[in-house]
Amino acid sequence: MNITTNITQHLNLSFPLMMAPMYLVSNEEMMKAAIRNGIAGVFPAMNYDSNGLKNVIANLHSYKTNFQSGNYGVNIIVQKSNPVFEEQLAVCVGLKVPFFTTSLGNPSIVIEKAHSYGAKVYCDVTNLTHAKKCANAGCDGFIAVGQGAGGHAGPYTLQVLVPALIENFPEIPVVASGGIANGTGILSMLSLGASAISMGTRFIASHECKVSEEYKKAILEAGMEDIVLSERISGTPNSIINTPYAKKIGLKQNWIEKLITKNPATKIYFKKILQKKNMTLLQKSILPGNYNNLWIAGQTAELINDIQFCDDIIQQLKQETFEGFTQMVVKFFRQS
Repeated sequence: MNITTNITQHLNLSFPLMMAPMYLVSNEEMMKAAIRNGIAGVFPAMNYDSNGLKNVIANLHSYKTNFQSGNYGVNIIVQKSNPVFEEQLAVCVGLKVPFFTTSLGNPSIVIEKAHSYGAKVYCDVTNLTHAKKCANAGCDGFIAVGQGAGGHAGPYTLQVLVPALIENFPEIPVVASGGIANGTGILSMLSLGASAISMGTRFIASHECKVSEEYKKAILEAGMEDIVLSERISGTPNSIINTPYAKKIGLKQNWIEKLITKNPATKIYFKKILQKKNMTLLQKSILPGNYNNLWIAGQTAELINDIQFCDDIIQQLKQETFEGFTQMVVKFFRQS
């Protein structure tokens, strides 16, 4: 069975699921698994230099021609602290990436460039204020980032954020992101009116994912109480596993860092320095035998108990969704 929504129609998918972009985690093999299973794979442009980005896009563009459904997209951080934003965008536009997701900033130029050749743009939003700016810029959809998401999590639950976005922007489709790891979670978001679901942490625990076995083991062992928000990585709260190293460096910025971050004249430069420093730490963290671990993960680590191939994860998610729907219908008719 296929599920059809406006997002699946936009992106030629057979199931309304996106494999979320994950810094240093998403890779070409994971994207190919998404494509051949009829869902959308999204990877961060930041995971590659310009030549690597060109190669991955070319490979995925060729690969997806072998399948009737399934797609790929690129996530771009549009914040001014991203020093390679213009370069990344130029590469993606030049190779006509099918769709984009944007994070942390004004997406206007991405939308303008993408629309020039018919590509879609879906913008991360955590509140109605940011959503209004993205809507005014002409975005094709929202990615509602709620509590429990890995990486830059939002402050509101999806049970509030998704309906609020639909009520205030009824013409713009919503992708639910954060706290979803199984078919019943997918079904619950679809029942709220979401047009698709974005899921990341579940795919860290996959064989195609090339992070260290220690990172994957930490995902399996972590409970929801082990996921904490850290201000120390990018200046914007990030959901991470509360490792001994995370506890050592602390989760909050000190008063000097907070002062610099809030100052309009210094915050961009400080965030660039902070991101460069901590990107190096994150890169080392995913390698075997490293003890200074900063591991990004969402609260759904609580629900992840095994490492599987991406194909099996996706098929299981589909099966759980359809079984959950069937059970719901059966219960309805029994009670009526």
